[in-house]
Amino acid sequence: MARLTRFTLTLLVALAPVTAAADTLAAKDAAAHVGETATVCGKVVSADYASRVKGQPTFMNLDAAYPHQVFTIVIWGDDRQKFGTPDTTLMGKQICATGTIRLFHNVPEMVVGDPAKLTQQ
Repeated sequence: MARLTRFTLTLLVALAPVTAAADTLAAKDAAAHVGETATVCGKVVSADYASRVKGQPTFMNLDAAYPHQVFTIVIWGDDRQKFGTPDTTLMGKQICATGTIRLFHNVPEMVVGDPAKLTQQ
C-alpha cells in the first residue's frame, strides 16, 4: 500500500499545473487584460515628470503620445530615485514593464516601483 501511495503522490506532482510567468503583451493589447499581471512592451514616445503634482509622478506613454496614449507606465516620486531620470533616458526606447494592468480615465496603465520590473529591449 505504501508503494501505491508514493506512486500516486509522484504522479500527482508530475501532473500538477505549472504556474506560468506573466503574459507578454503589446501596449495596444493591454486594455483587454485589465486586472491581470502581465509584461507590457512598447516604445516610449512621450514622457513627463510631473514634479509639481501631488505624488510627483513620472508618466511614460507607450506607442502614442499623450493625450492619445495607448498605455502609460507610472513611477511615483517616492520611487523615482531608483530609476534615475526615466522620462529622458528611456525616451524613444523599446521597454517592457511587469505588473498589474489597471485603468485610469479609460487608459490602461501600470504603476512600477521596482527597477527590476522595467526592462529595456
